[in-house]
This record gives sequence, C-alpha cells and structure tokens, in this order.
Amino acid sequence: MESGRRVEAGPSASCICREQMIAAADADGRRDEASEKERNDNEFVLEEEEEEDDDDDEGEVGVGGGGFIPGPLIPLKQQIEKDKEDESLRRWKEKLLGCVDGDLNDKMVPEVKFHSIGIITENCAEITTPLPINENQSRVLFTLREGSQYCLKLTFSVQHNIVSGLTYSNTVWKGGLQVDQSKGMLGTFAPQRDPYVHSLEEETTPSGVLARGIYSAKLKFEDDDKRCHLELDYSFEIKKRC
Repeated sequence: MESGRRVEAGPSASCICREQMIAAADADGRRDEASEKERNDNEFVLEEEEEEDDDDDEGEVGVGGGGFIPGPLIPLKQQIEKDKEDESLRRWKEKLLGCVDGDLNDKMVPEVKFHSIGIITENCAEITTPLPINENQSRVLFTLREGSQYCLKLTFSVQHNIVSGLTYSNTVWKGGLQVDQSKGMLGTFAPQRDPYVHSLEEETTPSGVLARGIYSAKLKFEDDDKRCHLELDYSFEIKKRC
C-alpha cells in the first residue's frame, strides 16, 4: 500500500530530474537555433548593406564622384566618311552636323569664337559690344536702371567639331565683395555657316541707394571637357530709376 501511495503521489526524483534536463536541452536548442537565425539574419543584412554601398559607389563614379564623362572626340570628316557608301545617310548627317567645307578636316577639338556681347533691357535700345574688347576700351560696357529687367545676348560661331554641353557662369562683385552668381546651360552646337545667337536667362537689377554704382563681373564659358572658350572681365553701372 505504501508503495502504491508513493506511485500515486507523483513521479520519482530521477524522472523529474530527467524531464528537467530534457526541457533544459530543448530550451538550449531553441536558443541555439534563435542565435543561429539571428546570426544569419545579421549576415544577410550586412551583405545587403555592402551591396547597397557598392551600388552607391558605382553611382558616385558615374554622377556624383567623377561627374559626367564625355565620349572620345571624333573628327567631323571621320564621322561623315564612316557611312559614305550610304548617300542618304551621309546627306542626313551633313545636314544634322551643319558641316561646312572648311570644317571637314582632321581637327578634333571644337573651337567656339565669340563675336559680340549685347545687353537687352526694358525701355532702352539694345547695346552691342564686339569681342574681344579693345584694351583701350572702357570696361563699363553698359548702364542699367535699378529694378529693371535685363539679359545678356551672345553671338558666337563653332568650328572644327561639335561642342558638347556648353555652359556659362557669370559672377558679379561690388566693392570687392561677391554679390551675385548665375550659371546655366546653353547646349550642344555643331559647326555651321551662320553664327549662333543665344540670350542668357533674364535677371533683375537690385534697387536702393546701396545698389547703385559700378559693378565688376566675369563671364566664363566651358564645355563638357572643361575647355574654357571665353573668360571675359567687364563692368557695368546701375543708376537711379528716372
């Protein structure tokens, strides 16, 4: 009877110990599996981050890091003669490239020649100055009224090859302090017989007593290959509005 009561009372100490050991082992196993899963997840995340970093690096080379990399220059003569057996294609390329006889040579580097700079402003006739500026000529090229709208107008020719991505920057100083800077894209131009005429973005002169006076400026033109085609130092004056 006593043994029966012991059996009915519950499992033996050895059974309890064995069950505790099995439960502990199961818990350790689950912890090991969780740890292994966490390690795998972390490795996967790290791999994804590395791939994203690689993608970012590739993007920086193409855009942010090295900037736009233009292709190699090819002489216009070579571009035309490449498909000379196809008469219609040759004529189309000549029309597209705007070729002239003098430009069908082996020169690869485009040349941009600026002929004049003009100023267009409200209520005043256009003022045009031939380029390059004569050394004895006054650097004050034009006079503007305060609070007036104006834009610069350029006349230029392209020779020898296509000029790609022609941009400009115009920096203005007064009393030795930089007061303004504007930048913009003119575009891509092929050689042609007639000069190009291009107006820069319209701007507005400042107003007030402090705005009046003489300003110095530097106008610069560059292409995709960072070749500088013009760097012009000039001055202008802002006067009181009548």
